[in-house]
Amino acid sequence: MTRLPAATTSPIATTGFSALLRLAVLCVDPDGRISYWNRGAEELFGHRWEGVFGRPASGLLPNPTGERQDTLDQLDDLTHPAWAGALAATERDGGVRDALWWSYRIMEPAGRSLLLLAANAKPLRTGALRIALGDRMLPYAAADAPDSPLRHENVRVGARLATVSDAAHADQLGARLGAVLPRVSAGRLERIMRQIVPYGYPVLEVEGNVTLPVLPYEQGGRPVTHPANGHPPRTARTAERKELLPGPRPSPAQASQPYQPAPGSAMPHPAPSPGHTLDEQLALLREIGTKVGSTLDLGTTARELCSVTVPRFADYAAILIVDQLFSDTDPPKDDRPSGLITARRVAVAHNGRPGGPWDTALPEGELLPLAANEITPRLGEPLLIPVIDPALAEDIATDLGVPALGPLLPEHSMIVVPLTARGTVLGRMCLLRRPGRRPFDATDAVTAGEVVARGAVHLDNARLHRLESRAAVTLQRSMMPTRPPKIPGVRIAHHYRPGDRQAQVGGDWFDAIQLPGGRVALIVGDVMGHGLLSAAVMGQFRTAVITMAALDLPPAQLLRHLDNLAHRLGAEHLATCVYAVYDPIHRKLTIANAGHIPPVLARHDGRSELLEIPKGAPIGVGGVPFETVEIPVPDGSWLVLCTDGLVEVRGQGIDAGLAALCSNVIEPDQTPEDVCEQILSRVHSDDRGDDVALLVANFQGIPSDDVVEWKLELNRSEVRRARELTRDQLTRWGLTGIVELTELLVSELVTNALRAASHAVSLRLMRVGTLLVEVTDDDHNLPQLRRADAHDEEGRGLTLVSHLSRRWGTSRKAVGKVVWFELPLPG
Repeated sequence: MTRLPAATTSPIATTGFSALLRLAVLCVDPDGRISYWNRGAEELFGHRWEGVFGRPASGLLPNPTGERQDTLDQLDDLTHPAWAGALAATERDGGVRDALWWSYRIMEPAGRSLLLLAANAKPLRTGALRIALGDRMLPYAAADAPDSPLRHENVRVGARLATVSDAAHADQLGARLGAVLPRVSAGRLERIMRQIVPYGYPVLEVEGNVTLPVLPYEQGGRPVTHPANGHPPRTARTAERKELLPGPRPSPAQASQPYQPAPGSAMPHPAPSPGHTLDEQLALLREIGTKVGSTLDLGTTARELCSVTVPRFADYAAILIVDQLFSDTDPPKDDRPSGLITARRVAVAHNGRPGGPWDTALPEGELLPLAANEITPRLGEPLLIPVIDPALAEDIATDLGVPALGPLLPEHSMIVVPLTARGTVLGRMCLLRRPGRRPFDATDAVTAGEVVARGAVHLDNARLHRLESRAAVTLQRSMMPTRPPKIPGVRIAHHYRPGDRQAQVGGDWFDAIQLPGGRVALIVGDVMGHGLLSAAVMGQFRTAVITMAALDLPPAQLLRHLDNLAHRLGAEHLATCVYAVYDPIHRKLTIANAGHIPPVLARHDGRSELLEIPKGAPIGVGGVPFETVEIPVPDGSWLVLCTDGLVEVRGQGIDAGLAALCSNVIEPDQTPEDVCEQILSRVHSDDRGDDVALLVANFQGIPSDDVVEWKLELNRSEVRRARELTRDQLTRWGLTGIVELTELLVSELVTNALRAASHAVSLRLMRVGTLLVEVTDDDHNLPQLRRADAHDEEGRGLTLVSHLSRRWGTSRKAVGKVVWFELPLPG
């Protein structure tokens, strides 16, 4: 990682050279949400703008190094008021992007926002750096002269901020930089630029001694905004692209006739031409069957398909996929879709020099806006051009949506075949042969059609797997708690980490549920299996546990009811589960286990141990009793609940992982979040493919001086006594500011309890950051909030509690019920 001072603004001399970079531009507003995300950011990190706009920036680009949770959070910390350097980020599909960053803190009327510029560092470090010379800004001028110092591999390239000494050059850089910044009003853009310039322009440092100002590059110049979706249309052209091929256009020559089958008919099978035989075609198809589709990953499958054809069948292969495959919607069903199509180049293979012109013109991951009514060929039609006429190369490249390909196409032979599977057009595959090789003919077109048809099935399998996995992830995430509750006497943190990219999401879950009496239920469970069904079963089990926890059942009894529910849902629904209840007043833990790995209890003195509790059988097995165990837990103790994905080690049993979990993992004075991160970093490794659910609780207890409880007799005169007891206790606690309000609400609840109770009523006050008041009786019927008419003499008690307290609620206990309310402490 490159760390630089806050604003490195040392001046640089104008050499006439600038680094020409495709920049990702994104903004984080004062509320921490994404407010701008350009096409370069889509290409670099995989997220579409409509999926990130307005979304919290934190968590969007996880940091793959494990040092921090998120790259954007780290950039926010480093930017004071500007910063430049290298930071890796995890893209949407889980891959790691090595990126160079330039970040600026911008003062806005609504607060401080963050402006981020980023460039893909990988092509720059492998010799694909492009430059602009003097006043001529040539967007495709690659540094590939024979004597260029940038041709060799592993160029050392870093990011800096620096001022430009030449005023004219500074104005030029400022104009180009302003062209890629967010589309805002002219006045606001000017204010942003005034803040950026003192911090320094984006600068590349090459090989430690060459400094090049960054010249932003937008394909086709600054794009014209599409009126419907904010994306630039493919037809936008500027004079900059024209500079690639200066001078008059050559006169059109005889156009090569594309080979296309008759509508609705199959591609004909001519006799094999000299130089290629049926055996060669069969060998290629056999290789497709053995080497393509080894995984259900879309990108891997596409790269496998390209690598099989190069160099055996073609010198260059690329696969373009309709980008809706990467979004939450299905791709178009029509073979001739209308409107604007956004496609992504997911795989490229060629037998040329790495980092050469092909890599420069056709990078993997690039997004291409294609107008369906201008595409030749359309996504659903095959095309054969035996030899590309130089006079038509630029037009063919433009029609394919890749103008940068124009200078490379002359004299090449080309086949473009649609990727179609199960009636869905997935994209297309382009194959090229160099001029010195036999051109493609009709027989090769037939072979290419067979190859692509088989590959398309594998790609569609990956697509369907992706859709199911996304649905399972969405279902699971929607059912998982987003943040732990704040409960008196205990600090809680939890973490969920999915398995590797090839594994489907599992049925792991966790929960922390507040119970009457200041207690909390802590649950971790794991539904057996993976995929959408496991996620759905997990949701049913979690909902059932939350519902039964509200009944305040003992842990063993709750697991028995959950086991009965599993049998009603189906015999194949199995899960393991630990259910524990912590009482912060009596400092005890009541726990029961259903076939789950045992929890770890770390004592306040630093000793850790696996709790020896009856293991029981998984939920859904039936016929096995569950037992409840009570364990004293002094203040300062830690409880660690996890699923087996955390402690399973390939080639070993879970004993090794559990031993590691118990060995000095928790240190004093840590927060629960710190403990989660430490456990995951020390115990969990990337070679573990299962999901991980982790819940950590630090037991602090509630001081006895902050809790008081009284038993009340079944006599209406006890209402007055309850008021007096409440007034005296609040006075001793120094809470005189809320005495009258608390007396009123206590009077209403005690009156209701005395009417309903048969044997016992109790009143409890707790000072736990707020004033928590509980009234308990032995009647199981929960009171209902109802509207009292003008002539009614009853029915207004709960209405007063509802309107005058900050929070209130009711819940059943093993015997009876509890009604509670909460008031903020004075001051």
